[in-house]
Amino acid sequence: MAEMTETTPGWLSRDELELTRARMPILYVDAVPVRVDATGVVTHVGLLLRIGSDGTVTRALVSGRVLHQERVRDALLRHLEKDLGPLALPQVPTSPQPFTIAEYFPTQDVTPYHDPRQHAVSLAYVVPVTGDCRPRQDALDLVWFSPEEASSPLVQQEMAGGQGTLLKQALAYVGCLR
Repeated sequence: MAEMTETTPGWLSRDELELTRARMPILYVDAVPVRVDATGVVTHVGLLLRIGSDGTVTRALVSGRVLHQERVRDALLRHLEKDLGPLALPQVPTSPQPFTIAEYFPTQDVTPYHDPRQHAVSLAYVVPVTGDCRPRQDALDLVWFSPEEASSPLVQQEMAGGQGTLLKQALAYVGCLR
């Protein structure tokens, strides 16, 4: 079967992506979808259920690459819609500010974040969603946890690549962890 070449601007072919990943960091966005009450307090955190390339089932944040000439806000919206569905209604500000920057390395223990494929730099955001979330693409399900449940050891051990650490940072950022 012939390999298909992606013609969408901003996308790299599989070979081009592998070559680029081997030579330079790739920019990503991570989003922690949350539900908030009328006063803006986080009441629930949404975590995706995914099957990894190795067949393991994990909990995950919304995450994905920023395309060439794509605004970070647009990348956030694209990945939130891709993973949560078109009716999720994310509340992304006009000029979003990340709560942290996570640097993923292919070598373990350089930072808490690990991605065996690449060195990646991810801008991480907490994003309130108000609509109906129905996971799509490679997500099997979306489960809403209380902040306490999301930071529990049980849920944390189900998250790969350091995303559990990133989730705990997000919860601390919004005042849910002391």
